[in-house]
Amino acid sequence: MKFVSRSGWGARGPKSVTRLSSARGVKVHYVGSPVTSVPAVKCATGCRNKIRAIQRQHMDGNGWSDIAYNLLVCEHGVVWEGRGARVMSAANGPGLNSGHYAVCALIGSKGLTEPTDALLDGLRDAIEYLRKYGAGNEIKGHRDGYSTSCPGPQLYAWVKAGAPRPKSTNPTEAMVKKLPLLKKGSKGVHVKTMHYLLLARDYAGLDGVDDMTFTGAHEAGIRGLQKAAGIDVDGLVGNDTWAVLLRVA
Repeated sequence: MKFVSRSGWGARGPKSVTRLSSARGVKVHYVGSPVTSVPAVKCATGCRNKIRAIQRQHMDGNGWSDIAYNLLVCEHGVVWEGRGARVMSAANGPGLNSGHYAVCALIGSKGLTEPTDALLDGLRDAIEYLRKYGAGNEIKGHRDGYSTSCPGPQLYAWVKAGAPRPKSTNPTEAMVKKLPLLKKGSKGVHVKTMHYLLLARDYAGLDGVDDMTFTGAHEAGIRGLQKAAGIDVDGLVGNDTWAVLLRVA
């Protein structure tokens, strides 16, 4: 799962917090208003800014204590922490927030209206994440029990179908989901794979470096690769960085 914490997107502190130890499940939402698609290479800033704008509207416009949703998922499948787990949402409607967590897909009524496969995968990741923190097995739409069109016809059809993961047709995408997160100090055959993929891209500074241990030299190479690819520069080898390393062209 590609996960961005509250601090990662620069969330404001909540005015208050109501804890939620368990729930019957998760309700799926969408933004509802027009949403503009963001290129994948600009996700780190473009999708972040969308979430900041939602929090600003919820807190300053609606007068709520925080962004309403527990988690949000962008078109690229990144799961962004809203209120987070073990916290009651403000999204499901009066009297309904204690029953379900709330997860919002960043699609709308105009512009970006069709959920991408990555987004659906991210929604499944978000649901499974919340199940680790007390969410039961129910998966419902916002409109279930509340008068609204949310989460829109496409997402609601997906919910009614059981919220399945899409079948991946991209072999690289399927591969990177099985690869581990690597960071400085990691050891083993996956580090060796990363080492030689960096060498294949002519990254300097790796001559004579242990190819089975993630060293500072590897971290510097990964940061350079991430910067060149326009993805988050954190020195970690997660799904996005593996995808860049494995890219043929």
